[in-house]
Amino acid sequence: METVIFACIHNAGRSQMAAAFFNALAAPTRACALSAGTRPGDQVHPEVQAVMAEVGIDLSGALPRLLTDELARNAGWLITMGCGDACPVVPGLRRDDWPLEDPKGQPLPRVREIRDEIRARVVGLLTRQNWLRVP
Repeated sequence: METVIFACIHNAGRSQMAAAFFNALAAPTRACALSAGTRPGDQVHPEVQAVMAEVGIDLSGALPRLLTDELARNAGWLITMGCGDACPVVPGLRRDDWPLEDPKGQPLPRVREIRDEIRARVVGLLTRQNWLRVP
């Protein structure tokens, strides 16, 4: 089983959405996702919770967490979420960066666009790696 870490700075928006979509769409015997941040916030952004609830994903209980060596130890991938020079580096993991705008404080229509772009990127990754859940 492959573990993917989605990481951003505060772990309160993009990485939370990516991990939630990944876990909802991945074949559970093939891959799973975690999300973390280098400076975790206090809570998932309310606007992110709202737009994810619109697509049936409840992030009300999700909490930002710190990206630690222990968390990364068993992972195979690190996907950073457009945090530039502040993105974490974890040696030994396959890495990709998805340059995505931070949804914090954005109007709901823009947060929906970011959500939909994240979902499309997650589906692309799952498809390329043959991890997509088969109905």
